[in-house]
Amino acid sequence: MKKSYGYFMPPVTIMGVSCLEDIADYIKPMGFKKALIVSDKVLVEIQLVKKLTDVLDKIEVEYVIFDGAQPNPTVSNVNDGLKMLTDNECDFVISFGGGSPHDCAKGIALVAANGGKIEDYEGLNKSAKPQLPLIAVNTTSGTASQMTRFCIITDESRHVKMAIVDWHTTAVIAVDDADLMVAMPPSLTAATGMDALTHAVEAYVSIIATPVTDCAAIKAIELIASYLRRAVADGQDMEAREMMTYAEYLAGVAFNNASLGYVHAMAHQLGGFYDLPHGVCNAILLPAVEEYNAKVVPERFIDIAKAMGKNIEGLSATEAADAALAAIRELSADIGIPAGLKELKGFDANDIPTLAVNALKDACGLTNPKQASQEEIENIYRAAI
Repeated sequence: MKKSYGYFMPPVTIMGVSCLEDIADYIKPMGFKKALIVSDKVLVEIQLVKKLTDVLDKIEVEYVIFDGAQPNPTVSNVNDGLKMLTDNECDFVISFGGGSPHDCAKGIALVAANGGKIEDYEGLNKSAKPQLPLIAVNTTSGTASQMTRFCIITDESRHVKMAIVDWHTTAVIAVDDADLMVAMPPSLTAATGMDALTHAVEAYVSIIATPVTDCAAIKAIELIASYLRRAVADGQDMEAREMMTYAEYLAGVAFNNASLGYVHAMAHQLGGFYDLPHGVCNAILLPAVEEYNAKVVPERFIDIAKAMGKNIEGLSATEAADAALAAIRELSADIGIPAGLKELKGFDANDIPTLAVNALKDACGLTNPKQASQEEIENIYRAAI
């Protein structure tokens, strides 16, 4: 039986509305000379990245911008970014965006410090040294990649999302500024918010959950249940935006240390196979997977149901689990998440056996409350259609 637990967090996290400019106070004394900024073309085009470069200009830190991080970043993205970093002799990395730029940046920084190729680091703690220093500036409220040890990179040759779980990928500074999230459209707000909910729920039912992760997970669920609908309905609602940054971060604290489960293991395969949005895949799979989990740990869903705002007085653990699952489905429907996998572009039920085989290889599934057979994973996929 496991007798000790690691606790992983960035050394510094800066939070609050308009906090981006405060990173100057941390970067300047570190003595960095030149940054590789990893972002995407949209964030560059809408001038959001300029908010970061204006800060760097003031403290006279040089930079080059790699805008090639695509949704579901790939091995090729990592290789291209690494070449730009090497060619320009950058000594640190700044990721700017949501999970895709953060994961791409982690891949670049990890290989820059350790050598080899990003495929070498698939799995748990495969690197020998910390990545090149990374500052992660967040613009969405979902993945928590800015503060976690998880890095998800798509291997185009295998059509598989590689889960790289390595404490050496933790950023030295994470930045969560709600001002940077106002530009998120409703659909992205919804998808990333459900990603955060999935993190919290999976961490809460994980076999390595602790009182520390439990506190973070339950508070995250409470905040998401209270504020996600508002953030989707009105992107200018700054209270909702800021509360969702806290919710995402707390969910990140939870799963960064308690890990995840089959929702993510299965969602990664949908993303790798069909290039689908991660948060939407999670949202669709979440109730189907947790219905499976509730059969073995129904008592964990009592607190989840309460955190989702359900009155569970007089209910059994099984009935409370049903209430929790109903609340998750209601939230998804209210914010416009597709009702099932059949609504996702490219999904083909004939691929389910292959998806299931790959899901069982994903490191995220190791901490699910019950280990499943291939047939059970296939049945969960079918239940989510």
